Amino acid sequence: MAVRPHSRAALFGAVALSLSFADPAPAQIVVYDPSNFSQNVLTAARELQQVNNQIQSLANEAQMLTNQARNLTSLPLSTLSQLQTTIQKTQSLLAQAQRIAFDVQQIETAFTTTYGSASTNASSSGLIATAQTRWRNSVAAFEDSLKVQAGVIGNISSNGSAMSSLTSASQTATGALQAAQAGNQLLALQSQQLSDLVAVVAAKSRADALEQSRITTAESEGQEQYRRFSTRSGYQPGNVTMFHRN
Repeated sequence: MAVRPHSRAALFGAVALSLSFADPAPAQIVVYDPSNFSQNVLTAARELQQVNNQIQSLANEAQMLTNQARNLTSLPLSTLSQLQTTIQKTQSLLAQAQRIAFDVQQIETAFTTTYGSASTNASSSGLIATAQTRWRNSVAAFEDSLKVQAGVIGNISSNGSAMSSLTSASQTATGALQAAQAGNQLLALQSQQLSDLVAVVAAKSRADALEQSRITTAESEGQEQYRRFSTRSGYQPGNVTMFHRN
């Protein structure tokens, strides 16, 4: 069926009217919000700071573990055997004490029989024999004292070497354990040196004491011999042969 001209114009008008009232298509528009952007930047900064703090914490823990490992590391140097050998040498010299040793029982016996006041019942030959024994005791004691002194002087070089090594080890210690062990060994070395000093003093004092006791006893015997001489009844003449005749 044919469309009339006036109907065709009305149709076009209706279509144009419907298009004019239709919703426009949504446009792609970017909106910038300054406050939201600042908040995002602050949030990112806080997260970055947290990450840095965690990294620093891990680094601190790693350093702490390293320090603990160093503190548990033992000192690679030990002078204990050397110190023990030195002490044994000094003890051996003291044990070689002649005649009257460093023994309480021997000393008591010697002063009961050999030293002290002269016996009024002893013969002249007996007094001379005990005097000779005391003299030998004094000589032996002085010899022992010199031996101990020589031994201690010989220890000075080895002690100096040990002290140098321990001091160097203490200064280069990598941890608390190494420093403590070096310090303990230095104290042990000092104790050994004090032991040597005690040994020298003991040996010298022993010699001096025996010599003084010898002198004191000799004075007592001299008084006894003078008493015996002064209480004699008098001179008894006798025949003395000066030359032998064939």
